[in-house]
Amino acid sequence: MASALPSISSRHSLAPNLPISWNIAHSMSVSTKKRPKIRGKMIRAIASLSDSSGPFSLNSILRRDLMLMGFSSSLSLIFPTLGSGAEEELKMDLLVDDINAYSYLYPTELPSNKFVFKWVESRKPERYSSAAPLSPDARLRIVSERVDFIDNLIISVSIGPPNSLFLKSKDKSTWSAKDIADSVLADKSALRVTSSQRMDESSVLDAHAATVDGEPYWYYEYLVRKSPTKTAQEPNLYRHFVASTAERDGYLYSLSASTLSKQWEKMGPILEKTVASFRLLSPKENYVPPYKDPWRFW
Repeated sequence: MASALPSISSRHSLAPNLPISWNIAHSMSVSTKKRPKIRGKMIRAIASLSDSSGPFSLNSILRRDLMLMGFSSSLSLIFPTLGSGAEEELKMDLLVDDINAYSYLYPTELPSNKFVFKWVESRKPERYSSAAPLSPDARLRIVSERVDFIDNLIISVSIGPPNSLFLKSKDKSTWSAKDIADSVLADKSALRVTSSQRMDESSVLDAHAATVDGEPYWYYEYLVRKSPTKTAQEPNLYRHFVASTAERDGYLYSLSASTLSKQWEKMGPILEKTVASFRLLSPKENYVPPYKDPWRFW
């Protein structure tokens, strides 16, 4: 029998004021540094990406301009650095999916380390009905995904209806972040197992909510046990995830970013920036809502 998942106290937090300015280059620069704990880091990360008060807030830029840039646009934004010497610049590009009406930033380069991320778009953004689940009872469907095989990183976006076992009310103001996390993990399509097995293989480390532009976003962090491989023989090998979920038209839109647990100290703060940047956009003409093109469930 597999050993129990490690018990980690709830010490993290992901929640939303830093101004954003344009730059000429086609990338985004933000600051990262070694993090003592995730909670404070994620509060600052989400704050830096969600402030609506400045003249160039991310949401106002997205509403006015980003959809004019095309399907997978890159733009340059500069976030003021927080602190001093231990920080380094992180370049990020913006992905805009106008089929499903969301956006997020993903890391491309750490210039100070001469480190370049090697992303492959393993699943290009597609409409709900054409995105097949990976297991018979999985109701969530991955609508886009990018993978860095060399550095063992995955960023994926999934969409699906709430699981009524955990989200019993249709009033999203009553939903807790832990219930959102349980709903998503119970329906997660990444493992070819039953819902109960999926829950047993996952361990939620932290879950909490924040309000961005008047809408709730739920943030959570969790581990998933992975099977040993030829290159990783440890009996307990975990994949470390951070995720953000928002609701629209009765469906949950979730972005998750992950790496192997042994790489978390290095990659975790970077993936947190991606999760903090996830936003639902105002639907445009290419948007395909679920109620117009119903999903087929097995």
